[in-house]
Amino acid sequence: MPIVVDIDVMLARRKMAVGDLAARIGITPANLAVLKNGRAKAVRFTTLDALCEALQCQPGDLLRWEPDRPHTEP
Repeated sequence: MPIVVDIDVMLARRKMAVGDLAARIGITPANLAVLKNGRAKAVRFTTLDALCEALQCQPGDLLRWEPDRPHTEP
């Protein structure tokens, strides 16, 4: 998927654990892990807002677009 989630980068910059962030934004660590690992199909704006507030960052610090690489035939 061309959308890359950089929550782990912001967690490292803020020296914050996943469990601490999950508690601050009111979701389970398991649901945060799904989002953090890029397995989520969607994210609510309320969750994105809570993430940005807790991490003191912009949405673009958490999400970025990388185009799919073209598949080459061997």
